[in-house]
Amino acid sequence: MFDYRVISIGTLSHNPLWSEAQPLRTAHATTTLIRSKDQVILVDPSLPAPVLEARLGERAGLGAEDVTDVFLTNFRPAHRGGLERFDKARWWISEAEREAIGVNLVQQFEQQEDEQVHEILRHEIALLQRCQAAPDRLAEQVDLFPLPGYTPGMCGLLLTPAGSTVLIAGDAVATADHLEAGRVLESSYDLAQSRQSLAEAVEIADLIIPGHDNLLANPTRRMM
Repeated sequence: MFDYRVISIGTLSHNPLWSEAQPLRTAHATTTLIRSKDQVILVDPSLPAPVLEARLGERAGLGAEDVTDVFLTNFRPAHRGGLERFDKARWWISEAEREAIGVNLVQQFEQQEDEQVHEILRHEIALLQRCQAAPDRLAEQVDLFPLPGYTPGMCGLLLTPAGSTVLIAGDAVATADHLEAGRVLESSYDLAQSRQSLAEAVEIADLIIPGHDNLLANPTRRMM
């Protein structure tokens, strides 16, 4: 059995391509479900746990206890709001993201003196430590596809159902508007890398699940 579907469509806090300069809404990432044999993989569980669990039931007839694996395309908070609800699942993230974010969190902890900030950082470090470095193949027909730039170790998932390629692109492709315009998020860690990752996403995928939008057809393939 192999199946994938969008569980929840994400949004940006503000979209410069809509002439929005300031945050107008709470950002959250698109959440995708993948079923491959006996694995049930939830990608970027971004909404608050009760809302996300309701969406799982509505969209797939599943509960939180049915999820065997969680994959984070990156460690930004907008991609993991409901993560802790899936404490029985295996948590995965790319090794590059895990290492880069880990170094940054430890540096912040060592430089901070405020105890409240220390507590927040301790929690963040504990969550990251709970995430394992993902193997190159997460499940049958589910392979890691590195897309660095928005964060140092941003990583998508390449799905290969019969006859097509589907890329869960994370923030390498933010929205349909960004894809159409060939634009990346200006808040990227490395803009040059982000642009390269966007180009690679367009080159490989027939269908793309953006970081903050619904499933869409690759516009370059539509024109072929």
